[in-house]
Amino acid sequence: QVQLVESGGGLVQAGGSLRLSCAASGRTLSTYTMGWFRQAPGKEREFVAAINWSGGVTRYADSVKGRFTISRDNAKNTVYLQMNTLKPEDTAVYYCAARRGSSVYYTAITEYAYWGQGTQVTVSS
Repeated sequence: QVQLVESGGGLVQAGGSLRLSCAASGRTLSTYTMGWFRQAPGKEREFVAAINWSGGVTRYADSVKGRFTISRDNAKNTVYLQMNTLKPEDTAVYYCAARRGSSVYYTAITEYAYWGQGTQVTVSS
């Protein structure tokens, strides 16, 4: 069993920053690929970022590349998403996700078996 809980969301002005955290319990995340996804009202859930088990490989959606950074601390069983230069279009519920092992389809929501409840990020103009 893997339980994921996101935190760190909130209301921020455009151009500001937030750091999201995803804390895991039940199992260690050391062998898991981790991802962040987001979903705005009325829109499809979309890929944001992913990181491999060692933290040495990261991938980003084009829309956030250069602004967001995903990282992990396996000793703390926690994954982070640092979000800088936030834009109103970043407004969404952000979800942490995990899958055991690796995947070449890391951008697909169907590849992840475990999900957190989500944390709201709202960016005002």
